[in-house]
Amino acid sequence: MVDQYDDGRKISRKDTITPSNLKKIPKRQVAVAIEDARHDKDLPKITAAGRGKIAEQILQLAFENGIKVREDSALAEILATIELDSPIPSDAFMAVAEILSYVYKANGQPNPFDAVLSDAMNNKIQESANEPE
Repeated sequence: MVDQYDDGRKISRKDTITPSNLKKIPKRQVAVAIEDARHDKDLPKITAAGRGKIAEQILQLAFENGIKVREDSALAEILATIELDSPIPSDAFMAVAEILSYVYKANGQPNPFDAVLSDAMNNKIQESANEPE
């Protein structure tokens, strides 16, 4: 495979400046599947991860089943090192929450993160209203 950017342009050794709006396509693709929490107290967990051909199969299955896919190579690299059926580690949780929020919106489903944010905001408003002036 020839090194190239995600817009299809080949990478030349003569390039002295890397365009900031383009990413280098990795030589070996990485894919991770995340299962949303089944119960309120559960955390999302890694259900599949792979590189190369396995990553291609994970993506193919997702596309065939209408599962929304989001590209984030740095996060995929982190999550691919986690044991299967393990919860998302805390240092990656915010990034995963953002992706799940995108997926809920894309599927036309209510976003559970909005409810948590709304509850937190309401609690903050009530606390400030109860504070003496």
